[in-house]
Amino acid sequence: MLLTEEDRQLLSEKQIPESQLREQLVRFSQGFPFMDIVAPATVRKGICVFTAKEREACIKTWDAYRAKDREILKFVPASGAASRMFKDLYAFLSAPRETPVTGFEKRFFDGIADFAFYDLLNGWCRGREGRDIPALLAAGRYKSVAAALLEGDGLGYGRLPKGLLLFHAADGGARTALEEQLVEGALYASNRAGEVHVHLTVSPEHLPLFERMAKEKAPLYERMFGVKYTISWSVQSPGTDTVAVDATNEPFREPGGALLFRPGGHGALIGNLDRVDADVIFVKNIDNVVPDHLKAPTVLFKKALAGLLVGLQEKIFGYLRLIESGGYTRRQVEEMIYFLQNRLCVKNPEMKYLEDAELILYIRQKLLRPLRVCGMVRNTGEPGGGPFLVRSAKDGVVSLQIVESSQIDLADPQKKAVFERSAYFNPVDLVCAPKGPDGRKYHLPDFVDGNAGFISRRSRDGRELKALELPGLWNGAMSDWNTVFVEAPPETFNPVKSVIDLLRPQHQPLAGDL
Repeated sequence: MLLTEEDRQLLSEKQIPESQLREQLVRFSQGFPFMDIVAPATVRKGICVFTAKEREACIKTWDAYRAKDREILKFVPASGAASRMFKDLYAFLSAPRETPVTGFEKRFFDGIADFAFYDLLNGWCRGREGRDIPALLAAGRYKSVAAALLEGDGLGYGRLPKGLLLFHAADGGARTALEEQLVEGALYASNRAGEVHVHLTVSPEHLPLFERMAKEKAPLYERMFGVKYTISWSVQSPGTDTVAVDATNEPFREPGGALLFRPGGHGALIGNLDRVDADVIFVKNIDNVVPDHLKAPTVLFKKALAGLLVGLQEKIFGYLRLIESGGYTRRQVEEMIYFLQNRLCVKNPEMKYLEDAELILYIRQKLLRPLRVCGMVRNTGEPGGGPFLVRSAKDGVVSLQIVESSQIDLADPQKKAVFERSAYFNPVDLVCAPKGPDGRKYHLPDFVDGNAGFISRRSRDGRELKALELPGLWNGAMSDWNTVFVEAPPETFNPVKSVIDLLRPQHQPLAGDL
C-alpha cells in the first residue's frame, strides 16, 4: 500500500512502525492457522478437582506465603464498556412503541426496584421529572425512565464502563463493580504488611472517573478491613492498535481519508501485565463479582488456586536448582519428566529419543517459564473459550491451552467432534507466577504465540470491515506458559453481560439483609 503523509503522521502518533502495519495487512490476506486441538481437557486428562483436604492444604500454603515478604497484585481488566449491557434497553428506546413488549423489557421494568442503582435513578427522576419512578411507570412513561438511566443528561450509564456501575446493594450503601473488586482484594490478596495492590486497565477517557471513585471509596474499605490499598492504572497502548480493512483486505479509511485503527483486544494487555511487578498476580474480569453473603466460595477458591500455584512453583524452582547444580540422579530426572508430563501436561513424543544432555536441557527449557493456575467451570452454555490439549505447530508438543471457538476449524468433522466434547468453560479466573527462580520477572511478550489471534467482522457507519484481534491475554498471549487447570465451583462465576443479570439471585441481597 502507498502511505500518505497523514498516514505516517498517524503511525508516528501511535508509535506503530510501518513494518508492523504491513505485517498486519499480510495477516489479513493469509489469515491465522487454526489451533490443532487434540482433546478437550477433562478431569481424567488435564483438569484437577480439589478434594476438601487438598483445598484446605492449599489455603494453608497460601496463607503461609502471604505471611512472608511477598508482593501480591490483583490485576483487573476494566475497560469493558457498559453499552453492551444495555443493548436491549437501547432497542426499546428506538422502538416505535411506548410500553414494554419483549421478555427483556417486561423483566427490566417489573424488577426495576431490585437494581442497586434504583435509589440513585429514582432520586434523579424526582429532581428532573418531578415524579418518582412508580409514578412515571404508572403514567406509561417507560422511555423516560430508560433514558434517565442511559443518557448523558441522566445517570449516563450507557456511556460508562462496567466498573463504575452500581452492581449490588450493601449495608454501607450500593456498591459498584470496582468496589466489589477492592473488597475481594482485601479478603485474599493482602500481603504481610496488610497492603492490597490492585491494578486496573481502563480506557483513557474513563481514567479520571475511576481515579475519582477509587480516591473516594478506598478509605471506606481500608477502615472496614484494616488494610491499605495501593491502586494503579494503565491504558491499552496505542502502539498495540491494529489496522482495519474492508472486504477486499484494503485498508479501511474514514470519510476524511484517515486509516482506521482499532484496539487489539485483550491480547494487547500482555504488555500491561508485563509492566507490573509482583510475585503473584490474580487476574479476574471486572464484572465477575458477587455481594458479600456469596463471597466465601470465591475467596476460598482463590486462596486454594494461589496455594496450588506457589506450591507448584516451589517444586519447579527445586528442580531447576537441582539441574543447575548438576548433581541429579537418573531417578530424579525421571521424576522431573513425570512432573512435566503429568502435572503440567506437557507431552512431547520426541522426548524419549533425546540424549541425556539434550533431555536435561529440554526439561530445563520447559520448566523455566511463567506459571499460571486457571479455574475452569462446567459449561452450561456460556459462549467463549474453553480448555483443550493442543498440539503446537512449532514443535509438536501437546500442552494445555485456552482456545476460543473462532480458533477451531469447525468445518473439520474431527475437530468439531473434539470441540463438542468439551465440558468446561473459561471464566477468566487465574493466578499467575511471572518470575523465575532468580526473582527476576520473565519478559512476558517472549511467551506469546503470534499465530493465535483471529480476524473478526465488524461494521462502522454501515460499512463492513474486518478487525485483527491479537492473541488473547489468557489465550495465545500466555500460550508458552506452564499451565494447570482446576475445576472451579459454579458459584464463583457470576458475570454481568446484560443488565438483567443483576436481577439474578447471585447479585441480589439476602431477604431481610437490608
